[in-house]
This record gives sequence, structure tokens and C-alpha cells, in this order.
Amino acid sequence: MSEFISAQDVSFAYDPEEGQAPRNVLEGVSMRIRRGEFVALLGHNGCGKSTMAKLFNAMLLPTGGKVFVDGMDTVDEAVLYEIRRRVGLVLQNPDNQLVASVVEEDVAFGPENLGVPPEEIRRRVDEALKAVEMYDFRLNAPYKLSGGQKQRVAIAGIIAMQPDCIVLDEPTAMLDPRGRSEVLRTIHRLNREQGITIVLITHYMDEAVQADRVIVMDDGNVLTEGTPREVFSQVELLKKHQLDVPQATELTYRLRGMGFPMPCTLNEEECVEALAAYLPPVQAG
Repeated sequence: MSEFISAQDVSFAYDPEEGQAPRNVLEGVSMRIRRGEFVALLGHNGCGKSTMAKLFNAMLLPTGGKVFVDGMDTVDEAVLYEIRRRVGLVLQNPDNQLVASVVEEDVAFGPENLGVPPEEIRRRVDEALKAVEMYDFRLNAPYKLSGGQKQRVAIAGIIAMQPDCIVLDEPTAMLDPRGRSEVLRTIHRLNREQGITIVLITHYMDEAVQADRVIVMDDGNVLTEGTPREVFSQVELLKKHQLDVPQATELTYRLRGMGFPMPCTLNEEECVEALAAYLPPVQAG
């Protein structure tokens, strides 16, 4: 897969409050996102994850280093709209992104701002709502939808702009388990069936293990990265930085500490299979 987003030695500092000195929230961060990849970005609150998300679509600009999107420099104002069309950003609270009183009008908002012809907007809106399985709700008022449905409408609004990449900043944090499942199923299908690059910022380890690659941030830097198995096998490193691991990983890690040669497991199925090797066979009655 070719490189799509590249952050090169990026630093960033927000404007300080009066009387305070500026402090970098990012310190020389470098990371790469490949086209068509599904990447989970993890870390504590305040580690710089959300700042990176906003740098990826030029909502923020680096105070040091460079961010490139498909070869375009985010500080170049001439390509700003093209960058934001290619990299859509979905926020944690869908209510902050829903602007219209009817679902289909909300989804049409982005393409209208891009100057897309009305006939093309109609086609995009219908396709985007079908992609997130919300077409039957196209004439509903957003405020009547569940949290998971609202988030899927917010994602449809991004899809209608035909992005190459969707960055989701903790999109399931405010949702119940059903809503979480709806949103995750949607973004995995978009990645798998349409080839849309996904960057998922999350605190849920069970969401991270489903990614192609995991990047862990800590205190404005990249702590470690790799496949989910490569990252979560580093239990000691993650615990040292007060970071969680999946429950299945935690269990087999503790069993290894008790002398059982258990593998690193990422989910319930792997954990059950590993434990079964130490259970006596069931005797036929």
C-alpha cells in the first residue's frame, strides 16, 4: 500500500493562556498512514491523539515539522479544500456535526459547500446513507435518532464528500454497546468494501485489536506501533505507561506470570483456545 498521510517530526503548541508560556502537546512526532489501511490510534487523554487528528485534515497546522496528505503540504492554502475533501474528520459527539433539521439535508451540507451540482449531490446523499444503512431514515429529524444512528449520519456526511480517508476521534465514546457495534460495523465495511483509509482514535482495546495496525502515543510522542499482536504483546511497556491491554491479553499475561507458557491472545476466542490446551479432555458419558 502506498503512503497517504505522512507526519514528519511534527510539533504543535496551542496558544497559551495569558501569563503562561507555550507548551508543546506534540514533540517531534513522525507517523505514516498507508492508503486503504485501518489504523487505531491509542493513548491517554492529553497525549496528543486528537491534535494529530486535526493536523491530518489541516484543521490545525503544525508549529514545527510537516504533515503531507497524498503529497500535499497542509500549510499550503491553495490545496486546503482538497485536503479536507480527501480527509474527513468525525468527532466524538455527533450533535456537534449535525447542522440540519432533516437527515438527508445534513448529509448534503458538505457537498453543497464544495459546489457540487444538485444532481450529483442527490446521488451522493443517497449512496452515503445506503453505505451506513441509514437510507430509510433520510427524511427523519436527526434529534429523534439514537446516538449510534446520529454518528452514522455524521459519517454519511463525510462519505458524501467522497474522502479517501476518514479520521474518527473517539466516535463510540458516548454510545451504548449497540451504538458502538453499529458504528464499528459501518467503518469496517467502508474500509473493506470501499477501500477508505480509516484512522480510529479510541480508548477501547477491543476496537483496537480489529485494526490492521496500532499506534500508541504517550506524552506527545509515539511510544510504539505495529500490528495489534506486536503492540499488545508488549504488556510490560504499556503497563509502565499506565495503558490498558485487552482483557484476553491481560489474562494470558497473568497466567504466564504464574508459569503457564501461554501465548499472547487478543480476543475471547483466542483466549478460550489457549486455555483449552490446559484442560483435561472431556470423558464420554
